[in-house]
Amino acid sequence: MDKQDTSELQSSPAMNVAVLGATGSIGTATIDVLHHLDRIDPTKTWNLWAASGHRNVGLLGELAGQFERPPHQIVLSDPESAAAFAAGTMLAKTKIKTGPDALVEIASAPEVDVVVAAIVGRAGLESTLAAIESGKRVALANKETLVVAGSLVQASLQKTKSDRRCAEVLPVDSEHSAIFQCLGDKESSEESENRCKPRKLILTASGGPFRNASIQQMHDATPQLALNHPTWDMGPKITIDSATMMNKALEVIEARWLFDIPAESIEVVVHPQSIIHSMVEFEDGSVIAQLSPPDMRLPIQYALTYPRRLPCETPALDRTRQWDLMLQPVDRERFPALDLGFEVARVGGTAGSVVNAANEEAVGLFLEGKIRFTDIVPACRRALEHHHFEPQPSLSRLLELDRWARAEVRKQYAT
Repeated sequence: MDKQDTSELQSSPAMNVAVLGATGSIGTATIDVLHHLDRIDPTKTWNLWAASGHRNVGLLGELAGQFERPPHQIVLSDPESAAAFAAGTMLAKTKIKTGPDALVEIASAPEVDVVVAAIVGRAGLESTLAAIESGKRVALANKETLVVAGSLVQASLQKTKSDRRCAEVLPVDSEHSAIFQCLGDKESSEESENRCKPRKLILTASGGPFRNASIQQMHDATPQLALNHPTWDMGPKITIDSATMMNKALEVIEARWLFDIPAESIEVVVHPQSIIHSMVEFEDGSVIAQLSPPDMRLPIQYALTYPRRLPCETPALDRTRQWDLMLQPVDRERFPALDLGFEVARVGGTAGSVVNAANEEAVGLFLEGKIRFTDIVPACRRALEHHHFEPQPSLSRLLELDRWARAEVRKQYAT
């Protein structure tokens, strides 16, 4: 989005926000941010125009009922839950819908200014693409959209720029938000951009619950142990991804597309304290980092209000105490997911769709107790190696391979 368009968006008296995946950890944090902004922002009102969830009708109704202006639309992906919600809701003026087409409808609705894409996994792909194609600001928490279809997202963004709809994708992942902030204003002059050319994007990883575990300990790990993340409160799928470091592998792929930078210019380091969210090394060797206590409300708010910075309810970094800001290299032998992520980031094409789908299926099998923790990444590797790679797939082909990879993983562990 160019400066003129950004200015017009920020000067609007009302900001209508659609939160897709409202009942997840990012979604509920976004609701908190919207309440906060509506209280402290003197220039506009912040509205929850639409929200979606899967089947948690109680939480979705509670979130929607918190607003003086109830949302215009609510979408539930589970039809039975949608019917139950419609029958029991007190939100008389709110339309209740179900299914992926309804998500696309919300994402492309002309009344919506910002779409918060917080649906976990591949399920968020079509609605995120629809929001981009409609020229929206997308606050992207759904990294799988770029992992699966990064080239299609880039092409769609370029198309909206050429026809002056000027969609923009702003990262919500704390690591990518940190890099976005470290890189500074993308709208700066060409001369300034040349002076500030990044040499490396350095993603930080907490190391998860198994940062110091042996391979044998990970082999024997239960879902309960793997879900015990030391610093972040996330949903089960993302928490398991953190434990395998597949989340960091996916973030490498996301960074490759989000910042249009080759995989060779991306690094990952372990930072257990989760205070340094990521860093950028520039051509002259200077490294700029973004630091804050681990709280997702900060990157969410920045994506909503960019380029403005407003007071945030997140705690400030306590500079009256001593901080140990440790940086360590990743042990690639114990965390093979990272090599897989860099490989996918290098080759692009259909690789991301296959690995992402295989990982989602394998994580589900692990949480069900059907495979071991150390089976997850090998299952993804086998699916990648067994598929027919295509460098420039269509969306329909990516979705076809998504279904194939899930079936392939189930077949690997069929009893």
